[in-house]
Amino acid sequence: MPIKPGWVVSGSRPNSPAEIAQVSIMFVVVRSVFWLTLAYLVIKPGVDMPDGGAIAAQAVAAGKQVVAEQVNAIECNSFECIGGKAVAAAVLQPTPASAGATADAPVSSTAPYPRPRPNRAG
Repeated sequence: MPIKPGWVVSGSRPNSPAEIAQVSIMFVVVRSVFWLTLAYLVIKPGVDMPDGGAIAAQAVAAGKQVVAEQVNAIECNSFECIGGKAVAAAVLQPTPASAGATADAPVSSTAPYPRPRPNRAG
């Protein structure tokens, strides 16, 4: 198959300024299409985004459950092993949430003003 003028053969370098310009334009187009597609996938119109905190809490709970199952599956014969299992079990216990400790915190009404600019800064 003959090579048409202006086409870049796979594996070869562009030789003329026109070929370099064509490759540069195609690279910009491909890069733009990639980033625009990625942005569209991240910010789809009409899609409700799930709560990130709920997903994170669910993932942490699932991870704790897997670790607890693995720790409980270990058979211990020594005092150190039993103590290690007890420590791991204590760490994996759910911590009770404090009743309204963060909800009752006073809210700052305004942000403080920045310091004035020094005269020497112009």
